[in-house]
Parts: sequence; structure tokens; C-alpha cells
Amino acid sequence: MSSSASRFYNSISDVRELPQVVLIEMFVYHLTVELGAELATAKEINACFEACDLLPPANTSARLSAGVTKRPPTYIKKPKGIKLHRHARESSAKQLGAETIVTETSSMLRSLEGQIANPNTKEFLSEALDCFEVGANRGTIVLTWLLTVDHLQSYILKHKLSEFNAVLSSNTDKRVKIKKINEIDDFNEIPEGKFIEFCRIAKIISNDVRKILDQKLQTRNSSAHPSGVKIGKAKVIDFVQDLVANILVKYEV
Repeated sequence: MSSSASRFYNSISDVRELPQVVLIEMFVYHLTVELGAELATAKEINACFEACDLLPPANTSARLSAGVTKRPPTYIKKPKGIKLHRHARESSAKQLGAETIVTETSSMLRSLEGQIANPNTKEFLSEALDCFEVGANRGTIVLTWLLTVDHLQSYILKHKLSEFNAVLSSNTDKRVKIKKINEIDDFNEIPEGKFIEFCRIAKIISNDVRKILDQKLQTRNSSAHPSGVKIGKAKVIDFVQDLVANILVKYEV
């Protein structure tokens, strides 16, 4: 949460001029709307302040209680925390404006990191998402693709090597000269399109996953070379979400 809170804070226009009571409301918005938590607590709100190198309010709980009782209310109180009243939520969204759209998207993609157990994979994905947050859409796609292929190759080495080698040994495509995989570097001898095909024939991936990988490979190819093709944020989001859900999480190394 610490990095997402800091990114959110930095996206707010004229944030230094906002009083603590407004920042509390903003952080509740961040926790419950952007990160999707059902409720927020005073402890979690104070943690947001600390993540932004700010001194937490001395009376966060009291300010939340005051927001519950005021008319119209800012918050709705539940047994385990609070959430924004609808009018306050809409007001906060309007105040945050277009910058929040980017932050919400970044937070949504960052939430994917929590679904990955392997620390090296998680760190590499984090760097790919760093590219997204500075507008390097092509860089995000290229790095995410490299991570996906490496992850799938590592999975094969650990769990499906005999199945993959059985298909590879019977290959008749003269572009692929290697007949057996012994280590991860050996996969470099296989074009990525053929690698995907071999995975499908070996029943390591389903035909639906094969279609996703073929589609994403085309997107990667368009992104990895200078061209007039525009790579928008929506395409990047679809690219990352699809590969995280269907490869990085599904095929656990």
C-alpha cells in the first residue's frame, strides 16, 4: 500500500495546500475506491500519511467520527471501519479529476503484483509497471512479454520438460535445429511463435491460452520496432492483465 499511497498523493493537484481533514478524505477515497477495500480504518489512513513522508494527524479517529455526524455526512460508519458517503465520494472523484484516472489505472495494475508469489517475477513486473506510469507504453509491453516467456520457460523446465522435449524431438520445421532442451538458454534457439505452438502440441497450455499468446506476440512485435502504430493505455492494460492472469498466476513455478 505504501507505494500506491505515495503515487496517489503525488497525483493530487496543489496537494500541499490541502488541510489534513481533506487529505484524510482523499486517503479514504484511495483505500476504498482505488484499492477496492470495503472499509478504511484510522490506522490505515495514518499509514498512508506515513507512506508519503507526512506526519499523521494526532486525532484521525476523532475527525472520522466528526465526518460521520456532520450534515451532510462525509463518512458512513460500519463496525470495522468507515467508507465515504456517496456525495463525498463523488465530490472527491471530481476534485481529483483526470490525474486520478491515471492513478486508478496504475493502482489497478499494481494490485496484480499481489497475485504473484515468486519474488523475482514480482520485482520484474513492478519495473514493467514503472514504465507504464511514466507513459512508456511500449516499454511496458516489451518487458511484460519478456517476463511472460521467461516464466513459462521456467515452468516447463521444472514441471513439463519431458512433454516439451517429446514434441521438440519430432519437429520437422527446419528453422528449429535444436532437438532437446537442457537449460533455459536453449529456448533461445526456438522462435517465439514456434515455442507457443510446441507448448500447445505438448498440451502444456490450452488452445485458448495459445490464442492469447499469439495475439500478445503480435502486439509485442508492433511495440518492439519503430512504426506508426500507436500503443494506447487501454491496449497496455489488456496486455498486462491477460498475461498476468493466464500465465504468471496460472503456471506457478
